[in-house]
This record gives sequence, structure tokens and C-alpha cells, in this order.
Amino acid sequence: MTEVNRRIHVIGINSFKFEDLSFKLKNLFLETENIAVPNSYFEEIKLWSEDNLLKKKSFFSSKSNNELINWLRSQKADVILISRGDPLWYGIGRILLESFSKDELIFYPSNTCIQLAFSKLKIPWQETINVSIHGRDSTKLVEVLKTKPHNLAIITDSKNESLEIIKKNLSELNLIDFYEFWLCEELGFENENIRKLNPKEKLPSDISSLNIVILTKSKKNHSNKNIPLFGISDIIYKTFEDRPNLLTKREVRIQILADLELPKEGVIWDIGAGCGSIGLEALKLRPNLDLFCIDKRIGSKSLILENSKKLGVKPRLIFEEDIIDTLNTRNLSSFEKPNRLVIGGCDKKTKLITINRFAKDMHIGDIIVIPIIDIQTIRELKEELEDKNFKTNLNLIQTYKSLSIAEGIRLEPNNPVFLLKGKK
Repeated sequence: MTEVNRRIHVIGINSFKFEDLSFKLKNLFLETENIAVPNSYFEEIKLWSEDNLLKKKSFFSSKSNNELINWLRSQKADVILISRGDPLWYGIGRILLESFSKDELIFYPSNTCIQLAFSKLKIPWQETINVSIHGRDSTKLVEVLKTKPHNLAIITDSKNESLEIIKKNLSELNLIDFYEFWLCEELGFENENIRKLNPKEKLPSDISSLNIVILTKSKKNHSNKNIPLFGISDIIYKTFEDRPNLLTKREVRIQILADLELPKEGVIWDIGAGCGSIGLEALKLRPNLDLFCIDKRIGSKSLILENSKKLGVKPRLIFEEDIIDTLNTRNLSSFEKPNRLVIGGCDKKTKLITINRFAKDMHIGDIIVIPIIDIQTIRELKEELEDKNFKTNLNLIQTYKSLSIAEGIRLEPNNPVFLLKGKK
């Protein structure tokens, strides 16, 4: 192996003040002649040499491109490359490791801008999700926002109007009230500024290009005064953050409610109710309906109760149990039979048993709607409904949402869902 005779010292900084460097890094700077500095703060770093010259300095203004790599390769003696924060965290470290051997590189990380931001906000950040849209599109940002993390740190890029993109993505995903929006500028430097912005309002005109965004989950409670009668936003419903499938998405929910042809009075059973979104919205539309919710997942009853309070409605009964147990252990003759039946959140066998048990007692005009994501189950379910004298039809619901990116907008597909409807 060829011995490496020179080193590239990559120094991360969080301040333009020479005195803020450690003793070791001060000496390294004083003793090194060739120094590469990002052009955005080239003049500030050049000032370090005016009163501290031990050797003549040669500064290279870096744009972090191939010119920098070629300059580094041309140097025969040790050089310094100034970076920000931790060079190996969304920094130039990755590019350097692709271009030079590990033996040539020595990294001196400073605090990342994320560490500084959360220390200033006085918020623990061990579970924070980090995303960079600096020189990247916002695809990853959208993916992460959909999971609704408690805290999200975003490395921005002033060249692609990324602050506007973040605002638009929050609005398009109905998360604009879900997060507090913290703009952190020039962290660790003399002009450091942290301010909480309202993403519904126009951005300030005096924003520094050196900024990051921290999104923290809002503690704001949604008032039922602003909830629409129909087409309620997903964000209104409380669900378990690690179980997003407990919520039927708004676009699919709207079609299910339409297919149910809700009567003014009667009984609706919501099986596999999850957080209760379908049944509770049906009750909001038709307050005189009696709603029975069944879901076997632990905690579903408390979710449904909390969401019913938000919507200002009250289910007749909530069973936190498997529908098979309900059918086998409870005296169903004491309950009102459904005029409208939604069967979701269970396997094909359970769906078939449920149809078989309820269909015989349903009357002319009564309706069953079954959301399906497994195409292989459709045929048997359809045949079971038709065998019980239900006229069926099948719809594929595939919707797309427009999401803002640097170049304009792109269409983001939602998962397709089949809706099998049977009307007796």
C-alpha cells in the first residue's frame, strides 16, 4: 500500500470567530498554508489570518464541486477544508470519501445545526427525523411527513425556494395545523435568529440563506366548531401513530359514505372500525342513526370515544373485540340488525362469515359495503353477496394528490382500494 504523505483536514465550524476554535485546531490553522473555504463565508475566514500569521496563507474559494476536488488533488502538502457543522452529516464528507482514501482524510466535526437548533428550542431530539432538501427534491420530505413524526428537522436550500415548498407540502397533506414551524437562521453565528412562523402567512422578506426548519408537533386541540359536515380531514381523527391503517383515508371514506346511501333513521354497523372514521362521519351526517362499532385492536374503543367527542356524536355501542367473538358469544337478538353494514379490517374468511350471519336478516334496500385491498378476495365476496340476493357493483378508487416540488407540482398516488357494494 502506498503511504500517504499529506492529509486533508476537514474542519467543521459553527462560528466565524477564530477564538471559538479549540487550541488544537487553532494551531493547525496557523501552521497550514493552503486552506479551502466555502465561497459563502470566504471573506470571514480570510480575516482569521490577519493577526495570526505564522505562515503565508493561500485561500481557495470552494463551490464544493469538481474544481475543489481537483484543487485538493493538486496539493502536495497538508491542506485544510473548512466546512459547517459535521462534514459527515449531510455535508461534504461523503463526496470526499468517494474521491480520496480514508487515510488522506481527517475529520473534525463541530455540532450539527440540528443539535444547535434543539438546544436553543430546549426540546429533546433523540427521536427526531432528519431530512435534507438541500440540492435534492422533496420526495423524501413528503414520505416522512406522511408518517407524522413528532419532530422533523429539514435542511433547506435557498436556491429552490424550499421554505415555500415545505409550507405547500404541509398544506397539501393537511398538516398545516399539525406542526409548529420554527425557522432557525445562522445558528451558532453572530446573526443567529430563531423565530416561530405561521405557515399560513407569507414568509418574511429578511430570511438568511443559512437556515434550517424544525417542525414540532403542535399541542393545539382541534375544535369541532370548524369540522365540516362531510369530507372531514384525516388530521381531525386521532389514531395511533404507529398504526396509520386504523384510519380510512378521506377520499375513500367519502365514496364509502356515498355508497351507503345513508337513511335518515336506521342502524349502521361498522366492523373493523379502527378509529371510527367511517361510522362516526355517517353519524354526523345522519344524527338519528344508531351506530355499532366493532374493532378487535386494543385501544380502539378509547380512540373511537375520543373521536366521537371531537365530532359531537355518540355511537350506540362500541365492542373492542373480534367480530367472530361478537357473533359467537353475544345474544345478537337483543341488538338491532343493521340496515347499513361496513365490513373492513378483517380477513376474507371473517368477511364471508359476517356476510352470512347478517345478510339473511337484512331487508330490501339495505346495503353492505366492503373495502378491499386484496384483489384475490373479490370474486368470493361478490358471489357470497349475490347468493344472498344482493345486487353488486365494484369500484376501484385510485386518487392522486398534487404535491409541490422545486420544478412545480407532481401527482402523488394514494393506495388503490376496491369498494364492493351489495344492495338487497
